[in-house]
Amino acid sequence: MTPPVTTPRRELTHLQALEAEAIHVMREVASELENPVLLFSGGKDSIVLLRLAEKAFRPAAIPFPVMHVDTGHNFPEVMEFRDRRVAELGVRLVVASVQEAIDKGRVAEETGPRASRNRLQTTALLDAIAEHGFDAAFGGARRDEERARAKERIFSFRDDFGGWDPKRQRPELWNLYNGRIRRGENVRVFPISNWTELDVWEYIAQEQLEIPSIYFAHEREVFARDGMLYATSEFVQLMDGEEPFVESVRYRTVGDMSCTGAVRSTARELDAVVAEIAATRVTERGETRADDKVTEAAMEDRKIAGYF
Repeated sequence: MTPPVTTPRRELTHLQALEAEAIHVMREVASELENPVLLFSGGKDSIVLLRLAEKAFRPAAIPFPVMHVDTGHNFPEVMEFRDRRVAELGVRLVVASVQEAIDKGRVAEETGPRASRNRLQTTALLDAIAEHGFDAAFGGARRDEERARAKERIFSFRDDFGGWDPKRQRPELWNLYNGRIRRGENVRVFPISNWTELDVWEYIAQEQLEIPSIYFAHEREVFARDGMLYATSEFVQLMDGEEPFVESVRYRTVGDMSCTGAVRSTARELDAVVAEIAATRVTERGETRADDKVTEAAMEDRKIAGYF
């Protein structure tokens, strides 16, 4: 008697399972929504999103533009990387400018040593979504970043004022996502919600993705404030007693130079960075973002206002 033919069961690795989920989400958005956009800052999370979009739709081109909410206070290395990567992929870049929002009187610029444009990004983002008619925006938010993120669904709905109400989010059972929206509403989509910072770095290593140079250890002039290291720049006013010095640092995240801190590091290669992340017990925002040193209640207020 001929024995039955059995097909060996293929088990996905942890990263393969996360990748498959994210690609499924991206394809769902492309099929359900009419005019999506991918938020791309040039940071590690958005770099991973861009890679996932490549895989989701190849050999066709990525079927939506990318958008950068530009504070005007960005790290030059990141801006150079953003422009080069977008050109390599041939995708359309939309820039939502905070400076333009300031010039139009849509927002008021903060002043003083602790001034930052980071909180002004929400208005620039909402204006750009309305101007271009985007009904979905892919973001790189992950649930491990902060406690307020734990209430986010993968499809996170915003009303026609850009508001977010956690009590009105739709259930997402059995990986089923409902993208139906009313006129004026839009949805933020977080394909890598279930990833951790370590997952992101291990995926970057696996895929051998290029990242901005500031993610690796380098010599930079910095100053210390509130237990964090900030790059000296024309955008930051020093306080009494603050003196610049040169230190070997790298960045765990990129953003507005006025509120993004560096960490001391000697990790100049990807494997060394992954090892540092695996050993740390402090979240990237907890260690490197001054604007995130706020109360949980204040964080909830930002979420409801559409902060991303």
